[in-house]
Amino acid sequence: MRFVPSFISSMGFAGLILARSVQYFPYVLVFSRPRADLFRQLYATGIRTLPVVTVVSLFMGMILSLQVGLELARFNQELYLGAAVMLTLLREMGAFCCGICLAACVGSAIAAELGTMKVNDEIDALKIMGIPPERFLAAPRILALVLMAPVVAFYCCIMGTLGGGIVGATQLNVDFQQFMSGALWMAESKDLFVGIGKSALFGLLIGVISVSEGLGTNLGAIGVGKSTQRAVIVSFLAILISGYMVSRVFY
Repeated sequence: MRFVPSFISSMGFAGLILARSVQYFPYVLVFSRPRADLFRQLYATGIRTLPVVTVVSLFMGMILSLQVGLELARFNQELYLGAAVMLTLLREMGAFCCGICLAACVGSAIAAELGTMKVNDEIDALKIMGIPPERFLAAPRILALVLMAPVVAFYCCIMGTLGGGIVGATQLNVDFQQFMSGALWMAESKDLFVGIGKSALFGLLIGVISVSEGLGTNLGAIGVGKSTQRAVIVSFLAILISGYMVSRVFY
């Protein structure tokens, strides 16, 4: 039962971090110095994660295409392989792949970085100088994740569809052009907007969880490791739960 008060306290701290960070979003966008910090976070969130995102999304599309294609082949319905892969990626797996990669690559780095600053008393030094940590550290990171997650999710859908088309053409006797035509034929704006919105929500959750875990670090180096671990685990759980809830609402 000791878990319940700790969970409520963590939720309250994360909500406080979110509320304080959101009010500094205009400040980050308007002034040059925080905007430069935002661009650095956008680069770290988007460009530096591309190798991992590319490999994960490509093979995710290949796995989807292989497994779905084998079942469709039993009913001679390989014609719909591209549509099935595209719908799966747009509605769920593109955003899910994006969220998992960002939580592992970016969220863990944020928690470790801020946790190290916390145990080295750098956060307290900022407060003494009158600089709110939410303005200087939290807001650019959270905003960068919210802005870049939809872009990464869309890229995941493209690479996943490409991987699915390659598997269809090489292993399932589905013409690549036919695969792509079916994928584009079934793609609807609602599926795209739901996937993009879902990925933005994942970015917000990852940012808030990682920042709150980092700023709540204590117990030295051991605490940094625990905060990083909790940030990744809680982000994964939040992605799964919120992903289901969004899908349930819209579908």
